[in-house]
Amino acid sequence: MSKATHASLPATVLPLQVVRENKALLTGLARKYIWWLTPVKAMDFPARVVTQVMNTGEFDDVRLMAKALGDDCLRTALRHAEAGQLNERSWHYWHYRLGLAAPGHVPSLPIRRIG
Repeated sequence: MSKATHASLPATVLPLQVVRENKALLTGLARKYIWWLTPVKAMDFPARVVTQVMNTGEFDDVRLMAKALGDDCLRTALRHAEAGQLNERSWHYWHYRLGLAAPGHVPSLPIRRIG
């Protein structure tokens, strides 16, 4: 995946202090969940690592990440998620879990726009 794929998602979407404090955790998660990039390259886009774990992570990994990063960081990652990063089930779950939507009022998934 090239950097062009992530052009609309700045590397600084997540609070830098949170990323720095949890670099080892995020790098380990990147190694496991961002298999198409090296962990170092994946860490250029820590929000992508977070959303990938939110979407496909094992329960213990998600729980560990959520505890370490905090809900505010997860909310930020969710608000900046790009089309295709989360499936519908995860999108709904995280909106409810993070208090971003009332039942039946989850926003539509992001859509990819061409042009």
